[in-house]
Amino acid sequence: MTVTTLHTPSHREALWELESAFDRGDLITVFGECSVEYEGRAASTLGLGNRLLVLKPDGSALVHTDEKRTPVNWQPPGSTHHAAVRDGRLRVRSERTSPDETLTVRFTAVHQLSAMGVTGGRDLEVTGSEADLRRRILEDPDLVEPGFEPTAVERDSAAGPMDVFGVDASGTAVVLELKRRRVGPSAVSQLARYVDAVAEEPDRDPDAAVRGILVAPSITDRAAELLADRGFEHVALEPPEPETPGAETKATDSAEAAEPKAETTEPEEPKAETTEPEAETLGTETASDDDEPIEADAPEPSGSASRESQQ
Repeated sequence: MTVTTLHTPSHREALWELESAFDRGDLITVFGECSVEYEGRAASTLGLGNRLLVLKPDGSALVHTDEKRTPVNWQPPGSTHHAAVRDGRLRVRSERTSPDETLTVRFTAVHQLSAMGVTGGRDLEVTGSEADLRRRILEDPDLVEPGFEPTAVERDSAAGPMDVFGVDASGTAVVLELKRRRVGPSAVSQLARYVDAVAEEPDRDPDAAVRGILVAPSITDRAAELLADRGFEHVALEPPEPETPGAETKATDSAEAAEPKAETTEPEEPKAETTEPEAETLGTETASDDDEPIEADAPEPSGSASRESQQ
């Protein structure tokens, strides 16, 4: 499990960590001075005060004060989290579309932000990682588009290392941002930073185009709008299914169990002479260890902020 904590980060530092945490699917807590607005079937407003915001990877959002066990405002699972810096404040928004509801928390100061990779859920589902998705693309680049040629992975840029960099069939530079799950606007913003960083490199022709492609199983409607606004593209692709340890052994055992066993007869030992009739010697059938195949167990940025990360 990984825990990352920022103490008194700037709004921009908090935004960067939030976007990364959204992409990782972390459980996030933000404590600071904020105001809260809700719009939907009703409307409510909370003035400035120190409150705790909890954002869960299933889409839940909860705003807590220092009283009682229930949140003063919340959004249910299935909502989508977004973050931005607007008018000198960190804005965190949780939206759902059925019905249309929006919870907006505006922080004037962030005292502490933590992002935690929580595992062990009751319905935990093992899925492929972004590294698996990258490996799949490198093995078959045409999954992105015919003629795509990857030239570098984790290529450095002014915005940080990008997942995959390459060129298309016409030689145009292409930046791939890889995500292993459904993503929203924050992923588009991340892709835009990489594309802009490549376009502004001093050794590049300023008129040369740079394409941006977001590779993810699915994206939100808002993310699709932002991609279209920037001229970026989305390729729907999932990481490969993880292999279950023991599956190959189990298949081999089953195959062996299905094969007929040859009947073997032990050689007849010499009998001592006796007046009694000899007992007839019968062949014995070798017992198979595969009569009951064994089931294999299923596997289960700087500034005033100080960062603590423990693995």
